[in-house]
Amino acid sequence: MPLGSRVLAWEDAGVILSKLSELPAVSYVMPVLNEEEFLEAAVHTILAQDYAGEKEIVLALGPSRDGSNEIAARLAAQDSRVRLVENPARDIPVGLNLAIAESKHPVVVRVDAHSELTPDYTRLGVAALRREEAANVGGIMRAAGRSPVQRAIARGYNSPYGLGGGAYHGDGTPGIAESAYLGIFRREAIEAVGGYDPGILRGEDWELNLRIRRASGKIWFEPALKVTYWPRASLRDLSKQFFATGTWRAVLVRRYGRANPWRFFAPGALVTSLAVSVVGLVLLLLGVLSWASWWPLLLLPLAGYAAGILFAVLRIPEQQGVRDRLLTGATLITMHLSWGTGFLRGLLFGGGRVVDRSRA
Repeated sequence: MPLGSRVLAWEDAGVILSKLSELPAVSYVMPVLNEEEFLEAAVHTILAQDYAGEKEIVLALGPSRDGSNEIAARLAAQDSRVRLVENPARDIPVGLNLAIAESKHPVVVRVDAHSELTPDYTRLGVAALRREEAANVGGIMRAAGRSPVQRAIARGYNSPYGLGGGAYHGDGTPGIAESAYLGIFRREAIEAVGGYDPGILRGEDWELNLRIRRASGKIWFEPALKVTYWPRASLRDLSKQFFATGTWRAVLVRRYGRANPWRFFAPGALVTSLAVSVVGLVLLLLGVLSWASWWPLLLLPLAGYAAGILFAVLRIPEQQGVRDRLLTGATLITMHLSWGTGFLRGLLFGGGRVVDRSRA
């Protein structure tokens, strides 16, 4: 039965892992859509891994509008370890399931076309899989940028003031984790729970890891693993991405309730409180409400958020000059409000066909 055709609930599944050899063969799976700027470098960082075991790469090609598929075909022609599979549905979880089904090795490494692995990534990750008897191992995502805006967005990713302090955005200590960035999986664990859910268009990693955990599989955070991530390069694209992410987080809240960490509720609460503040400010300025009353207290969320953004901008490192600080502030506001607005949309209406078109 194809992966994703029947996503198993935790009651149906149990992760039972066989003993892993010292140098198990590894399959890298990568969904690709409009990634011509990053794809070749991403594939080369995989081929350059200092891991001595056998390797293969399966690229799931969506209907890209740029030269991604031509680049992928050239890479496959140059190296027999690179194979291609079509993903006409374009959605990430569908592409991942197709690539996993096409692959054959006992360790499955999820990679993204806009990410670059350090040379020791696979070696250290497989060692952690074996040592911890884990179902999945993930490390640290460190965002980077080339332009001033992309560098500001990277600072937002790397800061707890931007994404709320998930373990893989900081340094942290090794240990059992809730989820993992990308992930180095035991194939048995993925197959035991039925693969990625094709109906979850964002947050698919967290959802898969939740089912693995509920099936008694261990998710392990290994900060020695490092991945460079190239984020969106404009605030407009960042807003599209975070709106979709917030929407689908709300879908996961509707489905899994308290299994979601409290931090995922914060942006929706922020947007709600700011909306009340803005309405209160308008009514005060119009004279509908009196300043000589308790009504000005409605402005506290707006004032508090402005103070919080100022505090964050002053604390976040790697900024040079006023322009960088302004871009950092704009990035944080875009992240928070887009995510929170999407979250409220998802709570009210579900996910629908809200997808991230920012790389289109």
